[in-house]
Amino acid sequence: MAADLSTIVKAYDVRGVVPDQWDEELAALFGAAFVRVTGADAIVVGHDMRPSSPGLTGAFARGAAALGADVTEIGLCSTDQLYYASGALDLPGAMFTASHNPARYNGIKMCRAGAAPVGQDTGLAEIRRLAEEWSESGAPEPAATPGTISRRDTLEDYAAYLRGLVDLTSIRPLKVVVDAGNGMGGHTVPTVFAGLPLDLVPMYFELDGTFPNHEANPLDPANLVDLQARVRAEGADLGLAFDGDADRCFVIDENGDPVSPSAVTALVASRELAKNGGKGTIIHNLITSWSVPEVVKENGGTPVRTRVGHSFIKQEMATTGAIFGGEHSAHYYFKDFWNADTGMLAALHVLAALGGQDGPLSALVSSYDRYTGSGEINSTVADQTDRLTAIKAAYGTRDGITLDELDGLTVTAADWWFNVRPSNTEPLLRLNAEARDAATMQKTRDEVLAIIRA
Repeated sequence: MAADLSTIVKAYDVRGVVPDQWDEELAALFGAAFVRVTGADAIVVGHDMRPSSPGLTGAFARGAAALGADVTEIGLCSTDQLYYASGALDLPGAMFTASHNPARYNGIKMCRAGAAPVGQDTGLAEIRRLAEEWSESGAPEPAATPGTISRRDTLEDYAAYLRGLVDLTSIRPLKVVVDAGNGMGGHTVPTVFAGLPLDLVPMYFELDGTFPNHEANPLDPANLVDLQARVRAEGADLGLAFDGDADRCFVIDENGDPVSPSAVTALVASRELAKNGGKGTIIHNLITSWSVPEVVKENGGTPVRTRVGHSFIKQEMATTGAIFGGEHSAHYYFKDFWNADTGMLAALHVLAALGGQDGPLSALVSSYDRYTGSGEINSTVADQTDRLTAIKAAYGTRDGITLDELDGLTVTAADWWFNVRPSNTEPLLRLNAEARDAATMQKTRDEVLAIIRA
């Protein structure tokens, strides 16, 4: 009977506790399986700053080389730097990171050549099956000629590529505080920002996978507190917060207030549309603000609404030829970046927009932030389906209400909307609500929560 890897092979990646749930021996099998499934004769691998990352990455490389693939190791990197390498070198890639998870976790994000995603339906299930089989029967037969393992530094090339997509040379000088959370932003930011008219105030740039200062998860407001205080204390123009593998970026205005990722999506969308002659498709998931499709249409673009999750966004980007996509979770996707997500490129757009005019960031983003949102509110429930049915019954017969089930249940009225989605991994329902004013949002939010938590 083969080992069961279902607890660590998720919908889009591998993730689990090291060494309890997986180790270097298993990493080598994943490397071999990755080569077998992709059919690659060459791959690129990189890793974050977690203590277990170098060992796991080396084992994966050896497993891949044993099956005949030449492996290029790019060493310490952010996830979007790995995507850059996969795109620029046109090679399948593997990034060793557990993103914002605690230190004892690690994982693998895999992609095909050109940073095309690998998920359950695009190779990950087969990779899991082979790794399970080989964990029981022993490693696969090695290739007659093993592949080579070599090193290559891509940081300077990655930084130059991003700077080539956004012109920052003529912006006014800006003071920017960056909280890297002891994650990979501390590695990439100094090189990407080098030579730009920026007064950089670094916070927690020391690479430390034990995360001694706070979790590297800016989606949790508690992890923004230090950055908000420092922006105010420094009198900075803005603050940027990166997650552990630095593929997501959150923005803080000059007052220390968070800028909604929906507002960032709308701002970047307007810039990408302008760059594209005022036309193009923009992807947004169904819990971004009403502001996003409004701004897209106002700037000549076509908004396309999708389910939540990067696999759906990337698939829709490829299908529609979209030029940009954004999510409420601060993932930002660019056609110019192989449809992959890069928080760093979104940050450069924000810096360019702010530095290209004289007003403060709060004033700049106000036109992109038109409504009041609840943020995501999680509730533990005994029966997800039962509660969703109850919500549908409560709202389905009201006049002027529309319901759709693209992802969970979305209920829309003239002045408000809300979405309730079940978690795939926990007994939770996730509520997001938005309205034209705060009082209406609060009333809607509380009504729905009363049903969810009944």
